[in-house]
Amino acid sequence: MEKNKSKTGINIILLLAVVALMVGALLINQHGEYGGSDGEAENVIAEINPDYQPWFNSLLEPKSGEIESLLFTLQGSLGVGIITYILGYYKGKNKNAVN
Repeated sequence: MEKNKSKTGINIILLLAVVALMVGALLINQHGEYGGSDGEAENVIAEINPDYQPWFNSLLEPKSGEIESLLFTLQGSLGVGIITYILGYYKGKNKNAVN
C-alpha cells in the first residue's frame, strides 16, 4: 500500500511539472507565431533558389486547412497508439516472464 502512495505522489509531482512547463512556455512566448516547418522550408528554398521546381506533386491535396490539420492529428494519434501498444506489450511480456 505504501508503494502505491509514493507512486501517486510522484505522478502528481510529474503532472504538475509538465503543466508548469507548458504554462511557462506560453508565458515566455506570448506573441509568438506557431507555424509549420513545411512553410519555413519553402521560404528558405525560395530564398536560396527562386527557380526551384518540386520533383513531384502530392498525391492527396486536402481541400482546406481544417482537413489537413485533421489528417495530421490522425497520423499523430495513430503513431502514439502504436508506440503505446508496443510499450504495453513489452511491459506485459516482462511482467509475465518474472511470474
